[in-house]
Amino acid sequence: MKEKLDKAVSYVEQYFVGKHAVVEVAFATLLAGGHIFLEDVPGLGKTTLANLISRSLGLQFKRIQFTPDLLPSDISGVSVYDQKTQEFRLKQGPIFTNLLLADEINRGTPKTQSALLEAMAEYQVTIDGTIVKLERPFVVMATMNPIEYEGTFPLPEAQLDRFMTRLTIGYPSKEKEEEIITGFYARVRIVGEDVRIISREDLLAMQKEVEEIYVAPELITYVVSLVDATRHDDTVYLGLSPRGGIDLMRLSKAYAYLQGREFVIPDDIKTVFPFISGHRIILQAEARLRGVTTNEVVVNTLKGVAIPKLADYRKQ
Repeated sequence: MKEKLDKAVSYVEQYFVGKHAVVEVAFATLLAGGHIFLEDVPGLGKTTLANLISRSLGLQFKRIQFTPDLLPSDISGVSVYDQKTQEFRLKQGPIFTNLLLADEINRGTPKTQSALLEAMAEYQVTIDGTIVKLERPFVVMATMNPIEYEGTFPLPEAQLDRFMTRLTIGYPSKEKEEEIITGFYARVRIVGEDVRIISREDLLAMQKEVEEIYVAPELITYVVSLVDATRHDDTVYLGLSPRGGIDLMRLSKAYAYLQGREFVIPDDIKTVFPFISGHRIILQAEARLRGVTTNEVVVNTLKGVAIPKLADYRKQ
């Protein structure tokens, strides 16, 4: 199973040259059963990343382009009256899939954005008073352009908190960009391939195995200490929620699994902490005026919390 996983990661990395950490954390999020928030400027491959991951995992993939006139029923579906049977039947919306790409999610109205909340937290949707379960796995990958705010609606904190990780792809180095431009047409063919390296059943099985990854009690304390430190930083208005702490533990286990280990080490927690915390931390207004960033808070938190000293983090 691990060989398949490594092959899927390598497949996606063929397109995302020099972005190993981003690809790894994206796969770790899927293994942990979380949702991904992709925030970056246009043209860096946010949509392509979602497409490649869905192809490598053999998942059903649907895309919603969020616009101000999009309605909640356009996402979840509606009950339609069938004149032949004289009964109402459910016409499912695009949310009934395995991997849903919510493209430019902040262009949808708050009412439309809220249509995703129940699905992301409880893996179900309510349509005309009827609760309909979603097939697992169900993953939302939402994209947002952080520099264009005209005609957009900010995501509420409650919705941001439901995303396990926030990823930014970032510009490549000059050397890597030359490689990207030189191999452009080869990469176009990669995107068009239907590879299905990992099946839906394989992914579900790996998610079960991730749950069994061992976390030493000292590391649970370390996770709690990191979360608590964000709440007592003078520059922070709102720190990590308990859900953020749970996500930090879950993602650390998935990252350890990606590395081929059956137990978590402190470096796993330190590696994934920035990805689960950046979108959850809200700074004080005075701190923002002074130019303080959430990245600085994350770095200072990691520096300020002592790493537990334990010779062996494996299950005894």
